Amino acid sequence: MLIFGVSLTSVLIFGIFVGLTSSVQELKSISSQLINDKSNIQSSDIEFTPSLSNQISFINQSEISERKIDLINFIWNSKVLPSNYPDLVEKNFQDSRFDNIKNLKQIDKISIFMENDFHSYSYLFLPEQSNGKLIIYHQGHSGGFINGKNVIDKFVNSGFSVAAFSMPLIGLNNQPTVQLENLGHVKFFKHNQLVLLESDDFSSMTYFFSPVNITLNYIENNFSFDEYHMVGISGGGWTTTVYSAIDDRITKSFSVADSLPFSLRNTEADVGDYEQFNPKFYLIANYLELYVMSSFGENQKHIQIINEYDPCCFSGNYEEDSYPDLVNQFLLNNGPGNFELITDDTHFEHKISNFALEHILQNLS
Repeated sequence: MLIFGVSLTSVLIFGIFVGLTSSVQELKSISSQLINDKSNIQSSDIEFTPSLSNQISFINQSEISERKIDLINFIWNSKVLPSNYPDLVEKNFQDSRFDNIKNLKQIDKISIFMENDFHSYSYLFLPEQSNGKLIIYHQGHSGGFINGKNVIDKFVNSGFSVAAFSMPLIGLNNQPTVQLENLGHVKFFKHNQLVLLESDDFSSMTYFFSPVNITLNYIENNFSFDEYHMVGISGGGWTTTVYSAIDDRITKSFSVADSLPFSLRNTEADVGDYEQFNPKFYLIANYLELYVMSSFGENQKHIQIINEYDPCCFSGNYEEDSYPDLVNQFLLNNGPGNFELITDDTHFEHKISNFALEHILQNLS
């Protein structure tokens, strides 16, 4: 009886073992199938990724020129860039925050007063030893251009004059209160509010580009720089991309952490503020077309630097994505011009890194 009990127990244990073994094998088979299915799903997703190939609609060089005129007309209600000058220029302006910038001769403060009492204040940093070149530096949403002091220092110490800007409503720029019909007095402190100022004969996009245009008009008339370049971070990078697309005086432009084509924006942070998705504006020229326009022309070059691990926005590695190739293929067929995408994997911040600065300076040497 005991022997039978032991035998029965052995049979049961053996049966359980076989069952478990079979289950494990079955689980392995299911896991393998899931992995294969996942691979198939990923392949399928790639096949259905929205195509960018039809988003550059230029037919020839003359159409690029026509789009520039259309963008200028949208911003300023004029077919040519405005020829306005600053309202006030204060030479040898003192700001102790910038006292320790190397090779700095003086700062000139430039004041520009625009519609609806919007004010823009920029600094022109002039070096002791100059290389005869100007860099327009544009800061993003995170604060005034004081936050770009290390970048300005690097440029000035390298012999560049620097015209430094902040975005509307940020930094030294004011935050006006505007009387609006049916809305009352509205204090403006966010870019998304600017839609309230849009009308048939006025675009709030002017607040982003008029300060650069007016300052450049003044500099061109009062100095004799050999070259004009532009560098921007975040929203300042976006300003750089767009402004260099419409003003041929800008030879080389560098935008850091600034934008992506609409179909590649997959997070809330990538959507950006009103200026990044103003529908009427981007019906004239989408981002791929802006990249073409900022890169197009004899000796023109636009370099876009994406921070791969940026905690803010537009992070990732797009070097193998189709959009840089599409831009350069168009330029190759319809050029001259040069577009380059650089991935910066050297840090985990929303900034212009030393790596990016070295690339910029190498391209300007």
